[in-house]
Amino acid sequence: MTAEGFLEGRRLQMARGVMLQCIMGGYPPARFYGCDDGDLALVPDPAQIHRLPWSQQPRALAICDADELTGESSSLSTRGHLKAVIARYAAVGLAPVVATELEFFVFAPNTDSTQPFLPPTGLDGRREEGHSAFSVSSNNGLRPFFREVYECMAALGLPRDTFMHEMGISQFEINLLHGDPLLLADQTFLFKHLLKEVALKHGLIVVCMAKPLAHTPGSSMHIHQSIIEIGTGRNVFSDETGQPTAAFRHFIGGQQAGMADFTALFAPNVNSYQRLCHPFASPNNACWSHDNRSAGLRIPASSPVARRVENRLPGADANPYLAIAASLACGLYGIEHRLEPDEPVQGEFQVPDKLSLPCTLHAALERLKRSHLAIELFGKEFIEGYVASKTMELTSFLDEITPWERRVLAAQA
Repeated sequence: MTAEGFLEGRRLQMARGVMLQCIMGGYPPARFYGCDDGDLALVPDPAQIHRLPWSQQPRALAICDADELTGESSSLSTRGHLKAVIARYAAVGLAPVVATELEFFVFAPNTDSTQPFLPPTGLDGRREEGHSAFSVSSNNGLRPFFREVYECMAALGLPRDTFMHEMGISQFEINLLHGDPLLLADQTFLFKHLLKEVALKHGLIVVCMAKPLAHTPGSSMHIHQSIIEIGTGRNVFSDETGQPTAAFRHFIGGQQAGMADFTALFAPNVNSYQRLCHPFASPNNACWSHDNRSAGLRIPASSPVARRVENRLPGADANPYLAIAASLACGLYGIEHRLEPDEPVQGEFQVPDKLSLPCTLHAALERLKRSHLAIELFGKEFIEGYVASKTMELTSFLDEITPWERRVLAAQA
């Protein structure tokens, strides 16, 4: 809308069905969002109105809540669900703290979707071949791109912890500073938007698919989680002597209880399971461990005050609001129901059947569809609408025949 209209407080409304629009642009049947398809109000968060520093024409972006016209949060709003989970913690005197690690790939433009992504041509005239993990070299020629990324992050108020070249070809990772879950979800969303816009200015593309390249590690969005006591700021995962508490155990127990049911929320696309089923440090299990990257739930080495649980399941393609909400909701469920976790695993281990996770989008959606826990934590309308939208996407994928099928199967008798 125009700046004048925004400053006048003009209300922006949007059809309810847009909340369930699938990634190809279509919609599930209207019964999933209301047969009238009435409007929602987009209510800007005053703390999340940003002038876009990469835009030559003055423009601003406002992150909004999707509210019903009666004033309550829409049950289809993922940001609304995250706010509701945070409120549930506050009702028992607790406040969750999270940090996200986001991985992404920087590629040369890909005008032919039948061809693989390629890294940009470096300053030495060559394309990276995957030998640059954690390198400080600048021969990939991306310094100008990253310089503007840093400048734009500062302009948007996005504090960063560390930035590094990850293990994949032209793959990078940023660690955002820990803080309020809603703020971190907003920052993760803004950062992904920033990346793609700045990349286009530099003749590049940024890809946040979970697995854009074969035989290469995928991209994750690990979520680090701790809980503090409102008023004291004490990390409830550690006691006065620095030892783990019952709340710490129960939080892990809740995570384990919900990971399989919520896999479709952490891994929302067909491509997500390419990352999970070819792990490369992308665990597809609900085991937990002290500092073992093969476990879906990792307890990083830290001081007692920083004790936290890292959920390693979500991919870079996950909705940050929904992934954080689902992970925190499971943890609180475990605390409220005093769920005990399984024994921690170390070294190489076999995943017990009860801690294995769905390995296809179809299986994950079937699990979500049958989940009483999902209905209890997120409501029937949201879960049924989410499943309907993702089922459309899965059906669209299955309507196409892949190059592998033509190459390998066409000659079979």
